[in-house]
Amino acid sequence: MLAQQLINALSLGSVYALFALGFTLIFGVLHVINLSHGAVFMVGAYAALQAAVLADLPIGVALVVAFVISGIVGLAIDMLVLAPLRKRDAPHLIPMIATIGVAIMLNSAVQGLFGADNLRFPQGFVPDGSIEAAGVHMTVVEIGIIVVTLIITVAMLVALQRTSAGKALRAVAESPKAAALLGINVEGLLRKTSFLAAGIGGVSGVLISLYSNAVFPLMGQPMLHKGIAVIILGGMGDIRGALIGGLFLGFAEVFAVAYIGSTMRDAVAFGLLFLILLVRPTGLFGKASERKA
Repeated sequence: MLAQQLINALSLGSVYALFALGFTLIFGVLHVINLSHGAVFMVGAYAALQAAVLADLPIGVALVVAFVISGIVGLAIDMLVLAPLRKRDAPHLIPMIATIGVAIMLNSAVQGLFGADNLRFPQGFVPDGSIEAAGVHMTVVEIGIIVVTLIITVAMLVALQRTSAGKALRAVAESPKAAALLGINVEGLLRKTSFLAAGIGGVSGVLISLYSNAVFPLMGQPMLHKGIAVIILGGMGDIRGALIGGLFLGFAEVFAVAYIGSTMRDAVAFGLLFLILLVRPTGLFGKASERKA
């Protein structure tokens, strides 16, 4: 039973980590806590659902559709909301409030278009196969979630460390003014970051929908709360922290349900998170995200 719970925790934690990866990327580069990221997560799930229902597209293509549609939404949020506020040097609280309004608009629009009922992906959208070994059962969905999360996370780490675009992005994250003096197109990189982060959020929305077998307009709200907890635990703006923090939260929830009770899931998970932050207030990788004036 312990081995099975480990697999369940790994798959759930991987979804949390993938959601937090896009969330922390926005914070690390744009220095904004984008509270519309949960709504973008939801948009990705609906985009993949419509691709599957209306166009009968396979899961791989539907994930690409979710990435692109969510990325476009994230880019629109940056261009129409965040960029004008950046130009006005708005205080940090203003973008947070603005993105709350964006999230409410997206949730209301999706609910008006598709209704408030839970929707599900069509039968056969994901193969029903599974792997069993030594009494441990893994579905295709669980395997896919873990693999996709690892691929995206490793690709992001490698890109940030090894490519010229990644180095430029790190320079922008450290100091946009200094990066601009070096000839870096700061606004262009910020828009690309918004597109990429939102696209990753949309993919995580599809994965959690497949994991829970439910798509509904307010599905992004609880995920947003957990995403905030994960990036704080991992260290604000740190990709490694997003991965480890997401896995920690997934493990805490699954083991709380298995050994204590489902009603105590959030209490145990967030209680452990609170205790860790008491010991290390900056998060697990807080030093990586610290900035000096």
